[in-house]
Amino acid sequence: MIGIAYAMGTGGSAAPGSSGGFTSFIPLILMFVIFYFLLIRPQQKKTKQHREVVNNLKTGDSIITSGGIYGKITGVTDTTLTIEIADRVRIKIARGNVAGLIETQNQSQPVPKNKSK
Repeated sequence: MIGIAYAMGTGGSAAPGSSGGFTSFIPLILMFVIFYFLLIRPQQKKTKQHREVVNNLKTGDSIITSGGIYGKITGVTDTTLTIEIADRVRIKIARGNVAGLIETQNQSQPVPKNKSK
């Protein structure tokens, strides 16, 4: 007879877990929103910028590859680039291996100071 009393459960509310179902997902939803704005969205922006740089490469641009090789573009095709890394030394690389453009700045050489004694 005691076993039957425990099997009946508690009375009172019609649906004891109905409100707890949605509220337990609120922290999970907030975590996803935070991850989206802190990790996913900035990475998408960075990928989009890199894609634009790679698509706008032209002959004469100075680049650095993902392997750390500096060079100047001498030939462009749809999938490959020919870069000159030294005098008369040219290599072909895939477009996706370009890490970025190198901004060339024409800086004048500083004039050495004359020491007067």
